Amino acid sequence: MPAAKICFVGLENLPVLCPEFDRHGIGGEQVQQTLLARAFVRDGWLVSMVCLDYGQPDGADYGGIKVYRTFRADAGIPGVRFLHPRLTGLWSALGRADADLYYTSCAGMPVGAIAYFARRHRRRLVFRIAHDTDCDPRRVLIKYRRDRLIYAYGLRHADRVLSQSEQQVAALAANYGVQSTIAGMLVEPPERDLIFDDRDIDVLWVNNLRPFKRPDLVLELARKLPDLTFHMIGGPQPPYESLYQETTAAACTIPNLKFHGRIPYHGVNTFYERARVFVNTSDSEGFPNSYLQAWRRGTPLVTFFDPDGIVRRHALGHTAAGLTDMTAAIRVLARERESWHTASEACRRFMADRYGDASVLAEYRRVFESVLH
Repeated sequence: MPAAKICFVGLENLPVLCPEFDRHGIGGEQVQQTLLARAFVRDGWLVSMVCLDYGQPDGADYGGIKVYRTFRADAGIPGVRFLHPRLTGLWSALGRADADLYYTSCAGMPVGAIAYFARRHRRRLVFRIAHDTDCDPRRVLIKYRRDRLIYAYGLRHADRVLSQSEQQVAALAANYGVQSTIAGMLVEPPERDLIFDDRDIDVLWVNNLRPFKRPDLVLELARKLPDLTFHMIGGPQPPYESLYQETTAAACTIPNLKFHGRIPYHGVNTFYERARVFVNTSDSEGFPNSYLQAWRRGTPLVTFFDPDGIVRRHALGHTAAGLTDMTAAIRVLARERESWHTASEACRRFMADRYGDASVLAEYRRVFESVLH
């Protein structure tokens, strides 16, 4: 029986897949899709990817993954570019990929476009939720009503929908009438295993700069904890470039805070290894890839957002009730060696038990094979 052909549709995946393009910004889903694609190459599948046109050759092979380009991000005339080159470019690339199964994630117009393509050409689609707002039509992060309707069509016509948490499963069923199952996530292994005394960053924050990520709270935390070293990593995110500029200017006035701006994906993991505490200040999330990157490296988390209560239940750091509580928890984990060591070991055990590469890949393999058969 010939190997199944799977195509990962992630327009912004190429900067993760190929370091040559890593000056461009990325998010957690681009990391997840790329790690999955590489895992399925190793598993013997024929793997392709559909991405934006970054200037790469069409059909270029990157480590066994054939990449088909769609359109340049800035191409087209406003008002008509929805149809051309965006819709036409996406459909053309999907056709050239000629996959048996298409996989995509993140709410947006492409979900509906891929679903319609799959139905028309008798192919299969698996979609995975990437953020809690993907499950609620009142909060979904899609600008135009037209695109929200196309996304809803895609949700309801995907052959299988995957979620990150029980909370998302319930919200998706309640708001869209769509059933889903939880799927795990892959994480790159650490290069180094640093103990408490060898870590030179007290507090690390990594996110794209958008209002709901609350970078302003990191600045406030750094002011409240002047004896701790804070490092912030994050690039500008359209249309919030002014927030990036404001954060950069404010960070320069705080002596114990180093603001790095955007750092390519391939250079970020070393910061998780060096940090004693990883902090998340977001108002809302999905299941952040950054949590897993930190825990895999034994770095405890202090956060407001605790998906399905796993931080609290597995002692993976601290779920804060407010900024004062967050401040106190950061101080304990960054300064008290025994408290940090207990939380760090809990993080490593949790990742070994729940997010081992073989078990996560087996979950996806079962889903993909069931959809194809």
